[in-house]
Amino acid sequence: MFMETILNLPIENKIFYAVLVFSWTVYLWEAYLAYRQRRIYRLTMHVPQELGKIMDTDTFEKSRLYQLDKSNFSFWSGLYSETEGTLILLFGGIPFVWKVAGTVTARFGLGPEYEIFQSLSFLILATLFSAFTGLPWSIYNTFVIEEKHGFNQQVLVTIYADYIAPLFDKFTPLPEGELKEEIESMSKSISFPLTKVYVVEGSKRSSHSNAYFYGFFKNKRIVLFDTLLEDYSPLNKDGEPEIDTLTEDKSKLKNKKQGCNNPEVLAVLGHELGHWKLGHTVKNIVISQMNSFLCFFLFAVLIGQKELFMAFGFYNSQPTLIGLMIIFQFIFSPYNEVLSFCLTVLSRRFEFQADSFARGMGRASELCSALIKLNKDNLGFPVADWLFSMWHYSHPPLLERLRALGSTKQD
Repeated sequence: MFMETILNLPIENKIFYAVLVFSWTVYLWEAYLAYRQRRIYRLTMHVPQELGKIMDTDTFEKSRLYQLDKSNFSFWSGLYSETEGTLILLFGGIPFVWKVAGTVTARFGLGPEYEIFQSLSFLILATLFSAFTGLPWSIYNTFVIEEKHGFNQQVLVTIYADYIAPLFDKFTPLPEGELKEEIESMSKSISFPLTKVYVVEGSKRSSHSNAYFYGFFKNKRIVLFDTLLEDYSPLNKDGEPEIDTLTEDKSKLKNKKQGCNNPEVLAVLGHELGHWKLGHTVKNIVISQMNSFLCFFLFAVLIGQKELFMAFGFYNSQPTLIGLMIIFQFIFSPYNEVLSFCLTVLSRRFEFQADSFARGMGRASELCSALIKLNKDNLGFPVADWLFSMWHYSHPPLLERLRALGSTKQD
């Protein structure tokens, strides 16, 4: 009886309910995976035996608690987001905002024929709504979770710095010296067209470490976060050495709190340059362009289907912007999920290949120790549920990378 009722529904209703069912199916799948990983965070109370000599108990516990807090936050924020999206669809939120946008433009003497202006008004209203509902979650994540675990370096006016920071970051040329000479020599050895090396003050916003390269053709630049470098990290300069009591009658200074030494930095760059040398960047660009072409081709085919608009409450008009939203956000959801998983698998393969490239340069030992240090600095948790890892981790977990490099021991 139930199936018969479903089959007898108009096509637009079938589309609407299919979108809702798929959205909640994906959410429940993601929630299940997160539960599996959260259970790992709760139950893994001790450093794995194979990491016993390279990760101290204190760092392991800090990492565990940090990831547990993030996972709990993700559960509640995800539940809210899914519920909000469902209510918006059920109560016709999208056509309602479109009508409000039309009312706004009408006040300026612009009727329905001025679809572009109504679309711009719709985007502004939708963005304001999204910012208003998302702001409490963003504030909590930045000023409670990140602050609690020592990563937040912001003030309130830069809450969205992750999106606009590249416009304001201070890039300083890496001074002449051994590290710069080694980087230039390494680049030359693989014909990487390096022109400049910069250090960026990433520590102003976050304590996380990173490095990357950018530029077109024969004009490449390497950027190192100050938090990646022992000699540049403000945490190392500002803080006093800490004493770590190992036994009742013996104590020693801890290693520097953050960053890698020069050989380790070179190993990290060897990994990054491996991505370039092996063509991973070009392959990702090609995949991205092919995906864009396919999506817009399908969009051109589907945009004329009035049932898609009717499914979301647009019975008398078919605005192009709304068509973009419906097709790319809802109709393409199954395709996007499959594509995302395939790209995650591909990314993991690329990471292993880049690690192998650095190993081929004779930097396996340094890369191992760098990965361990970066894992500590970023409070990465070395233990992952296999299903959660397979679905979410574009970068392999620490233990897998160390095993692939042929070493789980620090020199």
